[in-house]
Amino acid sequence: MPEPTPELSERQALVLRAIVAAYVGEAAPVGSRSLSHVLPIALSSASIRNTMAELAELGLIEKPHRSAGRVPTASGLRVFVDRLVPRGLDDFERRDLAGSVAESDPEALLRCASKLLSERTRQLGFVTAPRGDTLVLRHVALVRLSSSKVLAVLVSETGAALRRILADEESGDQIELDRLAAALNERVAGRTLGEVRDALAREIVALRSHAQGVLERALVLGWRALDAQGDDDPGDLVIATRLALLDQPEFQDPEQVRQLFGAIEAKESLLAILRKMLEARNVTIAFGEELGEPELRRLALVAAPYGAAGAPLGVLGVIGPRRMDYPRVVALVQYFSKLVSERLLP
Repeated sequence: MPEPTPELSERQALVLRAIVAAYVGEAAPVGSRSLSHVLPIALSSASIRNTMAELAELGLIEKPHRSAGRVPTASGLRVFVDRLVPRGLDDFERRDLAGSVAESDPEALLRCASKLLSERTRQLGFVTAPRGDTLVLRHVALVRLSSSKVLAVLVSETGAALRRILADEESGDQIELDRLAAALNERVAGRTLGEVRDALAREIVALRSHAQGVLERALVLGWRALDAQGDDDPGDLVIATRLALLDQPEFQDPEQVRQLFGAIEAKESLLAILRKMLEARNVTIAFGEELGEPELRRLALVAAPYGAAGAPLGVLGVIGPRRMDYPRVVALVQYFSKLVSERLLP
């Protein structure tokens, strides 16, 4: 969890905000002379230097290398974003984005959202696909593939389909499988995969002392299909393009690129971080030092959950250098969270 941010005077807040804005725009340290041109009030160079010294004592700005200018620290950025007011999107951009996210297939929708987040923020856009256990099921179909194999298709309320191939020689022909599927569908509609799997397991135990052959076979087959994706399944990290992030000056260093993409490829730790954000009600901003992953220490993460209120399906957002246009990025992440939620849960 981030530490509490210090209280700032009005002048300190103005200077810090100006330093952050100039740093975001120029990707370079900011000096007092440059600040004097962008501050909304007139301050002498001496006053600006004194205020910058105060901010440095608070650990909110620092002097990189031998530069005469200053850049915000992670603590300085935390103070800035905690007081952030999102810029908002105009009606034209909202309509443009809504028209661009028109896919009805859930997988295509998530990939499109990831791509547009990358393109509109010039950062690395991502979406975590829903974990299997969080999906609310609508329908189950069973299809005989061969004398020893059955295909189970689990269709969720969002339209996503999970497919499982099961070894099975006991459930009969396709007519028999249709009967078993009908028995399962009475039990799955409107319940999550995890809830159905646990309920089937309890019912199987209860039926073992009764002569319920067809129903028991249906429950066992359904439970095996549902159990093929267990509680430890991390979901998936959908990243449609990485090109936008490479435009950023911070990633001219091949070692930084290697570290970031290494963290993405070894996605378990990153997914664990993102899953913690499922409980958030709105946008979360976290910096590398707060994430606890060495590969992410120079980066920032802006993310928001999507799905129904109180029952999120996943998280979407952007990863990029700490120098990003937070008012715009936050507004875009908020809007995409709303847009994807509406598309998945009409």
